[in-house]
Amino acid sequence: MIRDAETMTALLDTVNRFVRERLVPAEKEVEETDQIPPAIVQEMKAMGLFGLTVPEEYGGFALTMEEEAQVIMALGKTSPSFRSLIGTSVGIGSQGIVFDGTPEQKAKYLPKLATGELIASFALTEPDAGSDAASLRTTAIRGTDADGEHYIVNGTKRYITNAPQAGIFTLMARTDPSNKGAGGVSAFIVEAGTPGLSIGKIDKKMGQRGAHIADVIFENCRVPASQLIGGKEGQGFKTAMKVLEKGRIHIAALCVGVAERMLKDALNYAIERKQFGQAIAGFQLVQAMLADSQAELYAARCMVLDAARRRDEGLNVSTEASCCKLFASEMCGRVADRAVQIFGGAGYLSEYSIERFYRDVRIFRLYEGTSQIQQIVIARNMVRDATA
Repeated sequence: MIRDAETMTALLDTVNRFVRERLVPAEKEVEETDQIPPAIVQEMKAMGLFGLTVPEEYGGFALTMEEEAQVIMALGKTSPSFRSLIGTSVGIGSQGIVFDGTPEQKAKYLPKLATGELIASFALTEPDAGSDAASLRTTAIRGTDADGEHYIVNGTKRYITNAPQAGIFTLMARTDPSNKGAGGVSAFIVEAGTPGLSIGKIDKKMGQRGAHIADVIFENCRVPASQLIGGKEGQGFKTAMKVLEKGRIHIAALCVGVAERMLKDALNYAIERKQFGQAIAGFQLVQAMLADSQAELYAARCMVLDAARRRDEGLNVSTEASCCKLFASEMCGRVADRAVQIFGGAGYLSEYSIERFYRDVRIFRLYEGTSQIQQIVIARNMVRDATA
């Protein structure tokens, strides 16, 4: 749902110009230094990009799902590490507070998230619990002392995006050790710097340099009971699934944007590159790769916008969100592969952006639910709906 076409056009124009004039020229620097320039981070804050999905009463833009998808598609036309910096705060890091936080939690954290003063991380995955999120082992045991009610948290979270920069963590932990299922999981807001919380070394990754992940370790970490999201135990898994459902449409939109950039670069190269006395864009087998990429990209864009609109209408989009994530992420990988093929030997060199994108987009099929998990979600929903 686009609430105001004129305002949305102005926002997209601003984002597209920022991507074109500031982010694309900085791509090589980010790749070489593994850091996003501080000046660019400040510009992102000034533009309000950290508050895209924060409600207006807390200083954000409160974008609808369709509006968010279009902005993320625009941000996708450059290195995904730029989007990653804001994406976790805009998405899975903050949305648990937006959806289920108490009024006090929202008032305390959302204004700072909207300005980028705080960066949020989503701490769900563990060494032995990733796709099987309900099996997580991190515990939060309730107790009382002279300082009041609290939880003692112990466990390790793995592959946590933006962990080194995060000011708060949306933590999923088991508050009822006797309940081994989803009902024993609760969600917390844990502030960086809390005694007992530490960050592991920054992991070396295949791609997306400038976007950092690391372990988050809790060792007898005392978390005040007031930090329990919603003030109610046993709701963490439900919060996580709501957050991830929305996040899957967000990631699918990102896949569309990145694929558009890669296909544009491949098309331009095919037009400029000469072989056998003509541009390789004139060769039918190259044209087939371009055409297949364009057709799949068009399908993914339509899927994302349809799912986003359905969600804005208040419909259950569990199946549609998984369909988007599955198709768009797989599509993005195929476009990347074809683009390298069109570039030929040049596509294997770091001199050209496609070599970096080829590595960067591989993660899309893994995080926020692997392709195989999306297949399971889709099929289970189909069976449930058919037998209801």
